[in-house]
Amino acid sequence: MTDNFKNNIVKESKELGFSLSEDQINKLYVYYSMVVEKNKVMNLTAITDENDFLVKHIIDSMAVIKAGDNIKNILYDSKKRIIDVGTGAGMPGIIIKICFPDSNIVLFDSLKKRLNFLDEVISELSLKNIYTLHGRAEDIGRDNKYRECFDLVVSRAVANMSTLSEYCIPLLKKSGIFLPYKSGDIDTELKESEKAIKILGGTCREVIKYNLPETDMKRSLLIIEKSVNTPKAYPRRAGIPAKEPLK
Repeated sequence: MTDNFKNNIVKESKELGFSLSEDQINKLYVYYSMVVEKNKVMNLTAITDENDFLVKHIIDSMAVIKAGDNIKNILYDSKKRIIDVGTGAGMPGIIIKICFPDSNIVLFDSLKKRLNFLDEVISELSLKNIYTLHGRAEDIGRDNKYRECFDLVVSRAVANMSTLSEYCIPLLKKSGIFLPYKSGDIDTELKESEKAIKILGGTCREVIKYNLPETDMKRSLLIIEKSVNTPKAYPRRAGIPAKEPLK
């Protein structure tokens, strides 16, 4: 592990209001190393430079705690359930789990190969109360094992807000929080998705805007609370939310 990696992790976590043990920092570095190694044979991320990965993936994922006390309460409560939709290489889910060990997390993705890799990470790092789930968001959103069962849904998936909301909001309990990570200026995209969010039972309570450390990269966290249960018609069948976003 380089001094730059360790020092920046310590600095940024403290600025966000929490501290990491040596073991947690080491796990973050092992995770980074595993992603880079697996990336040689499978496309997980275009970002492999250590400092870029640290800032654009790890520190950005840690920013979940910027969302306030309600989110903190979920992160530190093993009885609360979190799902990372479209987890990909495990971001933010794996990073949240390492930083907040009491969190109870499901890593959900449509590509089994990625989840097989994440199972390797979970085993290598001896992480508990975290497991992978394979399928399509439209299907698990209709499955009573998962529908309206989660206290927090996070996602860094690349999809427009209307589509992403249809994937994620049906999974939330009433009063649960949907927390999408978005890049750049979100105002126009959010305005275009307001009706979809409302149809699905959500209300956008706040938008938290920030820059990634030592960059001019703008990021946004949306805090969307589920105010009423999602109508049974949603999510629509596989493929439709992406082809025909709610308007």
